[in-house]
Amino acid sequence: MSSFPYLTVTIAAPLVGVAGIALLPKGTGARSKQIALGASLLTLVLSIVDAVKFDVGGPRFQLNESYTWISQFHINYSVGVDGIALVLILMTTVLTPVVILASWHDDKDRPRPFFSLLLVLEVMMVGVFAATDVFLFYVLFEGLLIPAYFLIGSYGRSGEQKRSYAAVKFLLYNLLGGLLMLAAVIGLYVVAERSVADPFSFQALANAVSSGTLHFSTGVERWLFLGFFIAFAVKAPLWPFHTWLPDAASEATPGTAVLLVGVLDKIGTFGMLRFCLELFPNASHWFTPAVLVLAVISTVYGALLAIGQTDMKRLIAYTSISHFGLITLGVFAWTARGQVGASLYMVNHGLATGALFLLAGFMIRRRGSAEIEAYGGVQKVAPLLAGTFLLAGLSSLALPGMSPFVSEFLVLVGTFEKYPVAAIIGVTSIVLAAVYILWLYQRTMTGPVAESVSNFKDLNRRELAAVVPLLALILVLGFAPGILTKYINPAVTQSTTQITVAPPHTVADAARAAGSQR
Repeated sequence: MSSFPYLTVTIAAPLVGVAGIALLPKGTGARSKQIALGASLLTLVLSIVDAVKFDVGGPRFQLNESYTWISQFHINYSVGVDGIALVLILMTTVLTPVVILASWHDDKDRPRPFFSLLLVLEVMMVGVFAATDVFLFYVLFEGLLIPAYFLIGSYGRSGEQKRSYAAVKFLLYNLLGGLLMLAAVIGLYVVAERSVADPFSFQALANAVSSGTLHFSTGVERWLFLGFFIAFAVKAPLWPFHTWLPDAASEATPGTAVLLVGVLDKIGTFGMLRFCLELFPNASHWFTPAVLVLAVISTVYGALLAIGQTDMKRLIAYTSISHFGLITLGVFAWTARGQVGASLYMVNHGLATGALFLLAGFMIRRRGSAEIEAYGGVQKVAPLLAGTFLLAGLSSLALPGMSPFVSEFLVLVGTFEKYPVAAIIGVTSIVLAAVYILWLYQRTMTGPVAESVSNFKDLNRRELAAVVPLLALILVLGFAPGILTKYINPAVTQSTTQITVAPPHTVADAARAAGSQR
């Protein structure tokens, strides 16, 4: 256990900004922007310190902390990170200050609640990746819905009715998934408390499952898997649980959309990789063909719908559904390459799609419309905006030399090792990605200058400061993915060696196992 609470300090750092904003005198609310930016940068520095303290050759979970919370039910405040959780925390702490910079004028003259909600959301996002207690993970998994709901419903580009509809739809979908997960968490506790001393500790549960100390009957394991998986599939979002995302992303501010698609959705695929595969390996293996079908449908369906969109933000949202299908393919490929690729893809997708959403937001703020047909010839009046948009678009379609290419390549190669048909179908999304990205660029940036964009101003210093770091990271990680894979590889190796899938039971064996659980 770490002698200094590095993770707790990192998780709590944004709350310093929330307290600072709350203590501002009346009439000085505009200073909340600077306070929020400072708190988010402090959190970024602390997460970098966490990465420096992390020993890539050491135990899987490090920087561990555990404090008793509800002793009667063995619920603890337990946090710790493996390499996968660490890189996702780093991605979160990079995106948050970028979003705050890009959202400088998106607060609708209510800066205090807007920037406080962004910081509270960061607390929840960092905490959920760090949680190693299953109950704590669930609380944070559900708790982050509250700031996200208010950010979608109270701010954004459309009228109050549309924003409210999108926010309520987001909340209802995710609450339904969360209720199923709660039922599964309770069921897991009831089964595990008989044989595991700390039945909410992920590490204790995973070790007990691997060693055979904790055994589920076939039916119980499959139902528990479904409770967790559906909650994660809604959050991801995976087809057919995806319909909340286009509405939420299109009605939210661009910065909020970045956090929704870039970070919150990754909690779903992260949960599949950690909880579904390691706690319920036999059920995960049994459900793999069905999950691969859903993943392939998401990949192709999202790309096809992106091609037909007339709204820029909805188009980008549908591209993310396609990308999440590929990430899920990598998770359930049951190969080291596939799971390393999926973990790396979570980070790279957050950077690439985050840059796209921010640049689309800059365009919408100038023009006042998200309709693609409202633009044309932007590259002639705003070359920096057009150039950065092209780079972000090329990274989204996984051009070689940019970070998403490495992760997409690993996912497809890893999937092909065991499920070649799924990988071949998944490859079609690459062609479709070229269609929707290049067509979007052609319709908005090239051709004659539309009268409505003739007075466009190019990117200012603040906007460049928000988007350039993301593009720089995309290029650096494209040529040096080892910066992240040195953390990811050991975590994937340790988790895959721990996962053991039992051979198929005979009917008699299954009956005896079910009877032993009664």
